[in-house]
Amino acid sequence: MLKLKNVSFAYLEKPILKNVNFSLEKGKNLSVIGESGCGKSTLLKLIYGLLHTDGKILWDNKELLGPQFNIVPGEAFIKYLAQDFDLMPPLTVAENIGKHLSNMYPRKKKQRVRELMEVVEMTELANEKAKHLSGGQQQRVALARALANEPELLLLDEPFSHIDHFRKNNLRRQLFSYLAEKNITCIVATHDSTDALSFADKTIVLKNAKIHAEGTPEELYQNPPNKYVASLFGEINEIMLKNLIPEEKSRKKILVYPHEISFSKKSDIKVEVKENFFRGQHYLIKARLKGQEIFIENPSALKLGTITGINVSSRLIDARK
Repeated sequence: MLKLKNVSFAYLEKPILKNVNFSLEKGKNLSVIGESGCGKSTLLKLIYGLLHTDGKILWDNKELLGPQFNIVPGEAFIKYLAQDFDLMPPLTVAENIGKHLSNMYPRKKKQRVRELMEVVEMTELANEKAKHLSGGQQQRVALARALANEPELLLLDEPFSHIDHFRKNNLRRQLFSYLAEKNITCIVATHDSTDALSFADKTIVLKNAKIHAEGTPEELYQNPPNKYVASLFGEINEIMLKNLIPEEKSRKKILVYPHEISFSKKSDIKVEVKENFFRGQHYLIKARLKGQEIFIENPSALKLGTITGINVSSRLIDARK
């Protein structure tokens, strides 16, 4: 198990992380999300041992010591994939992946490299030199190399940021399935809500140098504690409760995702359609509700200027109050 106790870090006088505490069981996947500059990458560097903290980082109750104690930073059982891939340009894909594997058993090494190329879908480019690869291809090679000497703990910093969208989803499924099969603990620092929602067992939200919220992806998505957390998962409306419930007198606001609002001609809650945004399987409709702009998902576009009703389920309103 990984444990962090009062982990803090500052560049000069500005605190990047302050008294961060959490634990993660072996074989589990943790996503760390938050706006740019919130400390996601710094957290991974602290765990790996590239930076020093006065707090404690423990793995199986053994304290991991930072660069002030280790001549070579990092732990042998941890692999850290940073946003710069550090590949050897003159080497091929296969050579880069197998760079740190022993040459004593060449057949075993070749088999291991082939297995990892299949995981990251790079088999067809096995003999291509790294200098000729695109950014996304280099990222996939670096990911495979991080897995070559199978780690107990894998730290990934925006691991799919350079990869084409059409390939990204299948690659994520293959990677996290592989990690689960091998019981590899993984922490992913990401701005992509799909990484946080689809594959994480637990999610931590960082803000103002601290853990702002934590829980399962389902908990944070379905019952976001505030607009900041909800906005990390996509568009969010913060609507005055009295605009949805006429008899409401307070100034309390409620968080509602666009897909949780539906159009209903019978509803007395009226909006004016202002703009349509095509999103593939649906349109995102910008509408005005009593002076406030809100967003609503709808299967088709609506004529600008249309006045129509909307509906939000009473059960959802009660849950979010």
